[in-house]
Order: sequence, then structure tokens, then C-alpha cells
Amino acid sequence: MTGKNKPLDDLSNLMTNAVGAIKGVGDEVKAMGRSQAEKFVQEMDLVSREEFNVLKARLDAALAEIEVLKTPAPKKSLRKKAVPKKK
Repeated sequence: MTGKNKPLDDLSNLMTNAVGAIKGVGDEVKAMGRSQAEKFVQEMDLVSREEFNVLKARLDAALAEIEVLKTPAPKKSLRKKAVPKKK
């Protein structure tokens, strides 16, 4: 009986090895793609999320200060109020 199953066992082993090899190639392609993506991002000279948040907070503070400086403060007059003339 083992003689009849030998070709099937060989085919089964071949398929198992082929699936393992394909998985290995897939993992290698993923790693290469990830490496290329990281290289691309580094070449673009992007800022990190932390740097972005710090600069955004500073910009928001500067804009708030500009708005405060743009709103005119009520002016206090040094002159005395004129008294209306009586007729």
C-alpha cells in the first residue's frame, strides 16, 4: 500500500514546499516594499507628528496674540468732557 501512496506523498511534499517558498518570497517582497517606502519618506524630508504639533501650538499662540493686538483697546481721554453751553 505504501507504494501506491508514494506518488501522492511526493506531490504533497512538493506542494507544501512550494507554498513555503511562495510565502518566503511574499515576505521578502513585503520587506523590500517597506524599505522602499521608508526611504521615500526620508527623502521627502517630512516632519514628525511631534514636530508638527509643537509648531501648530506655537502658530495658534501667535495668531491669538495677533488678534489681541489687532483689537483696539478703549482709549482713555485725557481731556475733560466738554460741558454743553446753555442758551
